Amino acid sequence: QLQLAESGGGLVQPGGSLRLSCAASGITLDSVNIGWFRQAPGKEREVILCVTRTGGSINYLGSVKGRFTGSRENAENTVYLQMNNLKPEDTADYYCAVRLGSECSQRDSAYTYWGQGTQVTVSS
Repeated sequence: QLQLAESGGGLVQPGGSLRLSCAASGITLDSVNIGWFRQAPGKEREVILCVTRTGGSINYLGSVKGRFTGSRENAENTVYLQMNNLKPEDTADYYCAVRLGSECSQRDSAYTYWGQGTQVTVSS
């Protein structure tokens, strides 16, 4: 059974950094594209970036460009979201999701399997 588990969230001060992990079981992550999403309280879920099967990172969210980077460690079957220079507006629940198609997508409906999320709070 395919499962995704996010971890690494928490409380961080503005300007700080966090690295979120997305660990998988039941699937080899280097065979799929992985999307990172977030949903802030009272707002719709938004796509952040997609980590490609070849290890690249396609950024979709303008407000995090230059601050957030996706990567993967195939030996650990884990995908990461490195978040630097965090801002209060980055406060949200963060999710990873598997896209079974050959290419990344900005549409959350294109992703089939989702983790339970990890909460990130940026506050002084």
